[in-house]
Amino acid sequence: MQDLFITAAFLVAVILLYRFRGPILGALARFDMRNRERRRDEIRDRHDPLAHYRHTARVAAEQVEEVGAFETTDERTGLPVTRFTFAGEVFASREEAEAARQESILQKARGFYRELPAALRARRKDKLN
Repeated sequence: MQDLFITAAFLVAVILLYRFRGPILGALARFDMRNRERRRDEIRDRHDPLAHYRHTARVAAEQVEEVGAFETTDERTGLPVTRFTFAGEVFASREEAEAARQESILQKARGFYRELPAALRARRKDKLN
């Protein structure tokens, strides 16, 4: 009887895998594509002297919130309009909000480079002992 249950469970698993093969294979293909892009970027970065700056800006961008959008009524006309927010500030256009976000990203990256010499000195002291 136990063999019958094991066989039935195996058949159900195979049927489910066959049923959901499209999404499963799609997810695996996207995973493989991201890995290939990452490897290509790593190879390109080995020959690019500015790769460190690009990586720093990418990490800083991950740490800064995205621009949000919301619907509201215009104070002057009373018509519905879309406004954009970034860091608690409301902007009339997405371009202005994205520019403020980009400036925040650059400030965060510059802060990293201002702190870098002190971090490297502390690291050197640890290695000497």
